[in-house]
Amino acid sequence: MKLLRKKIEDEGIVLSDGVLKVDSFLNHQIDPALMKEIGLEFANRFKDAGITKIVTIESSGIAPAVMTGLELGVKVIFARKRKSLTLTDQLLVSSVYSFTKQEENTIAVSSQFLNETDRVLIIDDFLANGEAAKGLIEIVEKSGAYVAGIGIVIEKSFQKGAEYLKESGYKLESLARIHSLKEGKVTFVEELEVVKA
Repeated sequence: MKLLRKKIEDEGIVLSDGVLKVDSFLNHQIDPALMKEIGLEFANRFKDAGITKIVTIESSGIAPAVMTGLELGVKVIFARKRKSLTLTDQLLVSSVYSFTKQEENTIAVSSQFLNETDRVLIIDDFLANGEAAKGLIEIVEKSGAYVAGIGIVIEKSFQKGAEYLKESGYKLESLARIHSLKEGKVTFVEELEVVKA
């Protein structure tokens, strides 16, 4: 997706060989025009998957998930990371380790919003080692619903998450695939594929 790639090149800040900061358009401040295009792109990629619900994790996954839900005409559920006074009964829970925050979180979704008739699209902002995706998959599967696909805004292809999800048989669509963040420079997988061709 060219618009997203340009945003990463223009505004992304490489903090280390493993961390890309995109606070100016995705993780802190949100670019609504970009999110609209991201929603359209995910909707196009999963239009034939029979999606009935979208599941994401708070908070950075919410904007792309909502825009995708708008385009597909389905509801969006976000897994909460913190306990809520209103979210107490019949919870589907999983544990997720955050690569960037270096902490473990228990995530939860109310079971009233997912059931065995649902075909779920999981959407998240980043894919690194796949911990958030694994946690969301666990919640969806506990509900009896089917994971029909996983949409990722930015995939760090040099980490093991994408490989794990593909080998596990999930349909994975990533809008920007990063090969490397070495020496403070973002190198995209597509750049390497063009060179090889």
